[in-house]
Amino acid sequence: MSKLPLLINWFKAHKGTVTAFSGGVDSSLVLYVSKLALGDQAIGLISNSESLKTKDFEIAVNFCKKHDINLKVIKTDELNDPNYTANPANRCFFCKTHLYEAMIDIIKDEYPEYTILNGTNQDDLGDYRPGLEAAKNNAIRSPLAELGITKKEVIDMASELRLETAAKPPSPCLSSRIPYGTAVNKIRLKQIEEAEYILNQFGFENVRVRYLGEEASIEVPVSEMELLEHQFDAISKDIKALGFSKVNIDKEGFVSGKLNRVLNG
Repeated sequence: MSKLPLLINWFKAHKGTVTAFSGGVDSSLVLYVSKLALGDQAIGLISNSESLKTKDFEIAVNFCKKHDINLKVIKTDELNDPNYTANPANRCFFCKTHLYEAMIDIIKDEYPEYTILNGTNQDDLGDYRPGLEAAKNNAIRSPLAELGITKKEVIDMASELRLETAAKPPSPCLSSRIPYGTAVNKIRLKQIEEAEYILNQFGFENVRVRYLGEEASIEVPVSEMELLEHQFDAISKDIKALGFSKVNIDKEGFVSGKLNRVLNG
């Protein structure tokens, strides 16, 4: 049985909401349902920072245009925060803190009494996500998690509502491609984004390019590995042109959160 009526009802206790929006399926569902329940009192907010892929920003903007949702665009300055750029294991805590503090300032001035939301779902609570602490510190509400809605239920509801983001592959921030302890900067983020765009142009959608210093490590689903190997020479040449001296294929294939394994070692 769908939890969609339950989710819609959740919003009725709120004067208005501002959803931290990334263009992913979780925050898309929260934002879209807030619009169903609250109309123009449902606002989306996205930070167009260097760690967000240009493609994901465009998806988010187009989603709001299509569904007539008011989207505010800001730019947070986490790349000026040495706590973030040093890339510690809790890097996400500092990024989300910048975002939520900026949202609180905006709410205070423009949308008093509105509630700030994020797209955290029930499954996220069992994962290593330092951003959850930042949300807690800033009293950010998570309707999906509060209602016990899992990732599968999110996708099912997004499909039920025919949202175009229902089938969108997960796309965490570009900094997640850089191993903990290796500094994050604009140049490296741009290299990663352009390398993944090259793979997209060759027909690979669900990809990761891990930054390993002078080396770029490519991940695609195992089912697409043979196709990648067939085109590897051309892909490698284009990626090396971005400043990498070596390109390799991760034979394990695409695995989300692979760099977190060092935390469990």
